[in-house]
Amino acid sequence: MNVTRHYCDTRTEQGRVRFLIHAGRVSLRAEGQGWHHDSTHATLDAAATFLAAVPQVPGDLYRQALDELERQLQFDQTYRGAA
Repeated sequence: MNVTRHYCDTRTEQGRVRFLIHAGRVSLRAEGQGWHHDSTHATLDAAATFLAAVPQVPGDLYRQALDELERQLQFDQTYRGAA
C-alpha cells in the first residue's frame, strides 16, 4: 500500500513548506499569500535544493523549512540507530 508521509511541514506567517514522501518520490509543496508551488523530486536533497529556486519563498521561510528538515533527518538517523 502506498501511503503519503508528511515528512516535514513548516508554517510561518509568510507561508508553508511541506516535504512529502510517496512511492519513493518526494513532493515539495510551498504556498503563501497569492502563490503556490508543487514539484516532485527523486530525493529529499533534490527537493531541498530546488526549494532555493522557488522565487516566491521568502528567506525566513526558506531557512526555517531547511532547519526543520535537518531536525527531522537527525531524528530519523537517531531513531534508526537505536532500532
